[in-house]
Amino acid sequence: MKNTAKITQVRNATILVEYAGSTFLIDPLFADQGSLPGFPASASSQLNNPLVPLPMAKEDLVAADAVIVTHPHLDHWDDAAKAAIPNDKPIFAQNEDNAALIRADGFTDVRVLSETTEFNGITLARTDGQHGTDETLDAFPTMGEVCGVVFKHADTPTVYVAGDTIWNEHVQAAIDKHKPNAIVLNAGNAVMMGFDPIIMGTQDVLSVHRAAPEAVLIASHMEAINHCILSRQFLRDFSVQEGFEASLMIPQDGETVTV
Repeated sequence: MKNTAKITQVRNATILVEYAGSTFLIDPLFADQGSLPGFPASASSQLNNPLVPLPMAKEDLVAADAVIVTHPHLDHWDDAAKAAIPNDKPIFAQNEDNAALIRADGFTDVRVLSETTEFNGITLARTDGQHGTDETLDAFPTMGEVCGVVFKHADTPTVYVAGDTIWNEHVQAAIDKHKPNAIVLNAGNAVMMGFDPIIMGTQDVLSVHRAAPEAVLIASHMEAINHCILSRQFLRDFSVQEGFEASLMIPQDGETVTV
């Protein structure tokens, strides 16, 4: 492999992926710090979102070649992002229902991800996920369907962005099929009160490491939204305790890592 891939942790699940000559903006949340209410029935719901400011200019983010919306929850696709992104920007959605929602907001080049989507010579492979346990999804049906995406190119490391999912057979299947060199995990351990977490926490991250011990793990979706209760420092300490700290990157907002 001749090339590297760069992942910039923007804020929450918003990341930039620079890959094989193209840049992808994933799950844009552009709202001003504290401008949105906390999610009802979730941990620390009295706090306004986002908890932290956007670490870079919106103009730099919307210069990306394409946008990927893994699912249309407010902290992944908000009104401020819709207003800032040019309406002719290529946007990839997980299914036709989500694509229709995005088109209804005035976007004219909305495409649906498949397992073999192509963009500028890059394969974008949609993957499945589960936004919480069966019990949690029964209690909160608006969690809805979610996806991840795998970036593949012959000369570039394979990067798997898992999206809003817990560790389960969907993630295992994506690892088995695509054998990623790097995996971005939404690892903030977001909690709806009285239920198991709806995205990954420490044990989920450890399970991914055990399933893909050669892969570099990159932790995202941390310390930016009210119900994400896992801190970067706690995850770092856990990785040291479990002996996989060398395989885990935990970038700060605004920080770029290379794989």
